[in-house]
Amino acid sequence: QVQLVESGGGLVQPGGSLRLSCAASGSIFSIDTMRWFRQVPGKERELVAGHTTAGIISYAEFVAGRFSISRDNAKNTVDLQMNSLKPEDTGVYYCNARVRTSRTYLAMYDFWGQGTQVTVSS
Repeated sequence: QVQLVESGGGLVQPGGSLRLSCAASGSIFSIDTMRWFRQVPGKERELVAGHTTAGIISYAEFVAGRFSISRDNAKNTVDLQMNSLKPEDTGVYYCNARVRTSRTYLAMYDFWGQGTQVTVSS
């Protein structure tokens, strides 16, 4: 099994910053893409940012240059630096990793963290 553990959420004022971290461990042969999703109240879970092993980075339009994703392939970690936070960024942020668990088999599986709460409020 693979475990993803997020940290770094909390309460911040509008315009403030937070840094989320996610560490993957367990039966990992290799990791393809690591991504951050969020679920804000009243909406479905949505993609925030993604980072492939090859270094291809993508962001949702609502990030608009405020967030930055970084990854350490050697440590199986991914971070999300969030600046200029807005109240509408409030929600639960989830780490996701697409993992190959076997040296023998090519199948890859999606694993999720438990989520970390981000609250932007004055």
